[in-house]
Amino acid sequence: MDKVHKASRTLEITILSAENLSLNRKSIKKNVYVIARVDPTNFGSTTAGFEGGSNPSWNEKLALDMSFQTRFITLEVKCKTSSGDRVVGTASLPLSDILGDYTPESCLHFLSYRLRDSRGEKNGIINVSARVKVPVESMSPAVTENPVRSGCSSSWKQPALGVPVGHQKSYYGGGVARGVPIWS
Repeated sequence: MDKVHKASRTLEITILSAENLSLNRKSIKKNVYVIARVDPTNFGSTTAGFEGGSNPSWNEKLALDMSFQTRFITLEVKCKTSSGDRVVGTASLPLSDILGDYTPESCLHFLSYRLRDSRGEKNGIINVSARVKVPVESMSPAVTENPVRSGCSSSWKQPALGVPVGHQKSYYGGGVARGVPIWS
């Protein structure tokens, strides 16, 4: 399979901070970290924050490969305690919050989600920024061979301009619509 038609894409998510975290209704002092999960075997984690207490900040960027069928990313906030790691709260980040509407796929989104503890009760907020990284080859303009120079240099290509139009023949001989803005 070539690079243009790969079966996955990369989510770039920055775990910024969290607010009002508690464990057993007590403020958290330290050792809080976040796990971002695409699925049980594909995840990334921040380092444990030793400062910030119940309002920690990380500002750590994670890159996660995900398939085109992925619909949610799970964000788990955990705390290291003497009895082991405990889940402080969980939030689901729907990819439709990043990929929907009229924004370009690579647009950076700043998002905040309510965390819920294991009992389903509200337990703080997590703040993230996220975007889907667009492969470099999909960002480059389409190129066409220059018919005049095709015999001189096989490596020279000219970027195609305009918007491709269907396969219908036009009176103007092209298959590309071209326009020039006109100001009055």
